Amino acid sequence: MKLAELLQGKSGEVHKVRFDQSIAEAATRLTENKIGALLVEDAAGKIVGILSERDIVRGMGPHGADLHDVEISELMTRDVIRCSPDDTVNKAMAMMTDRRIRHLPVYDGEELVGFLSIGDLVKSRIMEVQAEAEAMRQYIAS
Repeated sequence: MKLAELLQGKSGEVHKVRFDQSIAEAATRLTENKIGALLVEDAAGKIVGILSERDIVRGMGPHGADLHDVEISELMTRDVIRCSPDDTVNKAMAMMTDRRIRHLPVYDGEELVGFLSIGDLVKSRIMEVQAEAEAMRQYIAS
Protein backbone atom coordinates (compact mmCIF):
# COMPACT_ATOMS: atom_id res chain seq x y z
CA MET A 1 0.00 0.00 0.00
CA LYS A 2 1.22 3.49 -0.85
CA LEU A 3 1.33 6.19 1.82
CA ALA A 4 -1.05 8.33 -0.27
CA GLU A 5 -3.77 5.70 0.30
CA LEU A 6 -3.02 5.57 4.01
CA LEU A 7 -3.23 9.36 4.32
CA GLN A 8 -6.72 9.34 2.78
CA GLY A 9 -8.00 7.53 5.87
CA LYS A 10 -6.53 10.08 8.30
CA SER A 11 -8.03 13.39 9.41
CA GLY A 12 -5.38 15.38 7.56
CA GLU A 13 -4.66 17.61 10.55
CA VAL A 14 -0.94 18.00 11.20
CA HIS A 15 -0.09 19.40 14.62
CA LYS A 16 2.68 21.99 14.68
CA VAL A 17 4.41 24.27 17.16
CA ARG A 18 6.82 27.15 16.73
CA PHE A 19 10.48 26.65 17.56
CA ASP A 20 10.41 29.49 20.11
CA GLN A 21 7.50 28.15 22.17
CA SER A 22 8.14 26.47 25.50
CA ILE A 23 8.29 22.77 26.23
CA ALA A 24 5.31 23.31 28.56
CA GLU A 25 3.24 24.53 25.60
CA ALA A 26 4.36 21.58 23.50
CA ALA A 27 3.61 19.08 26.27
CA THR A 28 0.12 20.54 26.60
CA ARG A 29 -0.47 20.14 22.84
CA LEU A 30 0.81 16.55 22.91
CA THR A 31 -1.45 15.71 25.84
CA GLU A 32 -4.57 17.46 24.53
CA ASN A 33 -4.29 15.79 21.14
CA LYS A 34 -3.14 12.40 22.45
CA ILE A 35 -0.19 12.34 20.06
CA GLY A 36 3.51 11.53 20.40
CA ALA A 37 5.15 14.22 18.27
CA LEU A 38 4.74 17.68 16.79
CA LEU A 39 6.28 19.22 13.72
CA VAL A 40 8.27 22.34 14.57
CA GLU A 41 8.15 25.39 12.33
CA ASP A 42 10.18 28.59 12.24
CA ALA A 43 8.72 32.12 12.18
CA ALA A 44 8.12 31.82 8.42
CA GLY A 45 6.19 28.56 8.79
CA LYS A 46 8.96 26.33 7.40
CA ILE A 47 9.34 22.92 9.08
CA VAL A 48 12.67 22.92 10.91
CA GLY A 49 12.31 19.95 13.23
CA ILE A 50 10.23 17.42 15.11
CA LEU A 51 9.60 17.39 18.85
CA SER A 52 8.66 14.01 20.26
CA GLU A 53 7.94 12.73 23.73
CA ARG A 54 11.33 11.02 23.50
CA ASP A 55 13.04 14.39 22.87
CA ILE A 56 11.40 15.79 25.99
CA VAL A 57 12.53 12.85 28.12
CA ARG A 58 16.08 13.18 26.75
CA GLY A 59 16.01 16.85 27.71
CA MET A 60 15.64 15.90 31.35
CA GLY A 61 19.32 14.85 31.46
CA PRO A 62 20.87 18.25 30.83
CA HIS A 63 17.97 20.38 32.09
CA GLY A 64 16.56 18.36 34.98
CA ALA A 65 12.86 17.80 35.54
CA ASP A 66 11.96 21.49 35.23
CA LEU A 67 11.70 21.84 31.46
CA HIS A 68 8.69 24.16 31.41
CA ASP A 69 10.49 27.26 30.19
CA VAL A 70 13.02 25.57 27.89
CA GLU A 71 12.44 26.50 24.25
CA ILE A 72 11.40 23.77 21.84
CA SER A 73 14.40 24.62 19.63
CA GLU A 74 16.73 23.33 22.36
CA LEU A 75 15.24 19.82 22.43
CA MET A 76 13.78 19.23 18.97
CA THR A 77 15.26 16.83 16.46
CA ARG A 78 16.58 18.99 13.64
CA ASP A 79 17.36 16.26 11.09
CA VAL A 80 13.88 15.77 9.65
CA ILE A 81 13.63 12.52 7.72
CA ARG A 82 10.79 12.70 5.21
CA CYS A 83 8.98 10.38 2.87
CA SER A 84 6.77 10.67 -0.19
CA PRO A 85 3.12 9.75 -0.81
CA ASP A 86 4.45 7.32 -3.45
CA ASP A 87 6.48 5.40 -0.86
CA THR A 88 5.03 2.14 0.41
CA VAL A 89 4.06 1.38 3.97
CA ASN A 90 6.84 -1.23 4.06
CA LYS A 91 9.44 1.32 2.90
CA ALA A 92 8.30 3.83 5.54
CA MET A 93 8.43 1.14 8.24
CA ALA A 94 11.97 0.24 7.14
CA MET A 95 13.00 3.92 7.29
CA MET A 96 11.63 4.23 10.80
CA THR A 97 13.30 1.04 11.93
CA ASP A 98 16.68 1.90 10.40
CA ARG A 99 16.72 5.40 11.88
CA ARG A 100 15.00 4.45 15.16
CA ILE A 101 12.28 7.06 14.77
CA ARG A 102 8.53 6.84 15.27
CA HIS A 103 7.19 9.70 13.14
CA LEU A 104 7.59 10.69 9.49
CA PRO A 105 6.36 13.79 7.71
CA VAL A 106 5.07 13.06 4.22
CA TYR A 107 6.01 15.55 1.50
CA ASP A 108 4.82 15.78 -2.06
CA GLY A 109 7.74 17.72 -3.49
CA GLU A 110 8.11 20.63 -1.08
CA GLU A 111 4.50 20.49 0.17
CA LEU A 112 3.74 18.86 3.51
CA VAL A 113 0.80 16.50 2.94
CA GLY A 114 0.73 14.48 6.16
CA PHE A 115 2.44 13.18 9.27
CA LEU A 116 2.52 9.46 10.06
CA SER A 117 3.37 7.52 13.18
CA ILE A 118 4.62 3.98 13.47
CA GLY A 119 1.17 3.17 14.88
CA ASP A 120 -0.47 4.32 11.64
CA LEU A 121 1.82 2.05 9.64
CA VAL A 122 1.42 -0.98 11.90
CA LYS A 123 -2.37 -0.60 11.87
CA SER A 124 -2.29 -0.50 8.07
CA ARG A 125 -0.14 -3.64 7.84
CA ILE A 126 -2.36 -5.52 10.30
CA MET A 127 -5.43 -4.69 8.22
CA GLU A 128 -3.60 -5.77 5.07
CA VAL A 129 -2.51 -9.10 6.59
CA GLN A 130 -6.03 -9.75 7.90
CA ALA A 131 -7.49 -9.09 4.45
CA GLU A 132 -4.96 -11.47 2.88
CA ALA A 133 -5.77 -14.17 5.45
CA GLU A 134 -9.49 -13.79 4.80
CA ALA A 135 -8.92 -14.02 1.05
CA MET A 136 -6.95 -17.24 1.60
CA ARG A 137 -9.73 -18.68 3.79
CA GLN A 138 -12.28 -17.83 1.09
CA TYR A 139 -10.11 -19.39 -1.59
CA ILE A 140 -9.60 -22.60 0.40
CA ALA A 141 -13.33 -22.82 1.22
CA SER A 142 -14.34 -22.51 -2.45
